[in-house]
Amino acid sequence: MPNQTSAPPSPAQLGYRMPAEWEHHQGTWFSWPRSEGISFPGKFEPVPAVYAELIKHLTQVEEVNINIWNEEMAGEVRETLRKLGATAPNIHFHCFPAYEPWCRDHGPIFIVRENQGKHERAVIDWKYNAWGEKYPPYDLDDVVPERVAKLRNLPLFSPGIIMEGGSIEVNGCGTILTTEACLLNKNRNPHLSKTEIEQYLRDYLGVTQVVWLGEGIIGDDTDGHIDDISRFVTANTIVTAVEEDPEDENFGILQENLERLLSLKNLQGDPFRIVPLPMPGLIECEGQRLPASYANFYIANEIVLMPTYRHKNDARARDILQSEFPDRRVIGVDSTDLIWGLGSFHCISQQEPS
Repeated sequence: MPNQTSAPPSPAQLGYRMPAEWEHHQGTWFSWPRSEGISFPGKFEPVPAVYAELIKHLTQVEEVNINIWNEEMAGEVRETLRKLGATAPNIHFHCFPAYEPWCRDHGPIFIVRENQGKHERAVIDWKYNAWGEKYPPYDLDDVVPERVAKLRNLPLFSPGIIMEGGSIEVNGCGTILTTEACLLNKNRNPHLSKTEIEQYLRDYLGVTQVVWLGEGIIGDDTDGHIDDISRFVTANTIVTAVEEDPEDENFGILQENLERLLSLKNLQGDPFRIVPLPMPGLIECEGQRLPASYANFYIANEIVLMPTYRHKNDARARDILQSEFPDRRVIGVDSTDLIWGLGSFHCISQQEPS
């Protein structure tokens, strides 16, 4: 790592932090999926309707920004949204092309600070390599944060290491969750030790406590993103996916992560409150197990968008999340078609804090 005595001050040293997802948003970012893309092989047709439903809900509570390939696509998307009833003046299109739609991972990570009485924002531009070079090309996806920072006229910090937004989960006041399976995978930053990766998280996201969980769920091609497993719902409450069937492949993986969380203490030395969230069981398509999880919800202003999978646990999961978000309405939206792309609502969205 560079010599800290000669390096410019880090975002943390400048007072920046990554806010929790429930802190107030200016809006939500998406990268619209392309029929020519590889994310939904043979099953693209129903996917735009899922986006339209999410956008219809979001425009009631915040603005929506959509990255599109070109102006021709913008016209097509506007027409798609119009036909599906998702029209609002606070939907904005940007010609920031991306090959694939996973904006959580290639989009901007916003950080904030209070400076001399002013609320200021900046953007972190992690490098992006499509989850370990799995799905090239990705050069256009990688530059999306730069384009958003320029659009917003915000400072841009570039750590120079591979990191995806779905691999990190913060509570906004010093603690971050991640997984060993993803961040320590040699297809990301093989030159960095665990200690060095932790230092990058502290320097660029303003966290103090780094909590490592183990493996991700079966079928997750990201090598174990945290947003399919465990999520903060308050500064001291974590909902965590638990598989109740001992015969299921996810049972042992999620039990081990649960045990780690149960032994965890916050920065004040108190245990976190851990809330189990059921899994939707085995969801398959064409013989492939898909990484379906209720933990892949997205927290917006006044609402929470939770994926459902036409499973008996859908209502139960929604009730659990509703009890954890008493000031927001938890809305279940069918993600059965979207999960064929191996991701759900959190994976396709990226919050822009106010």
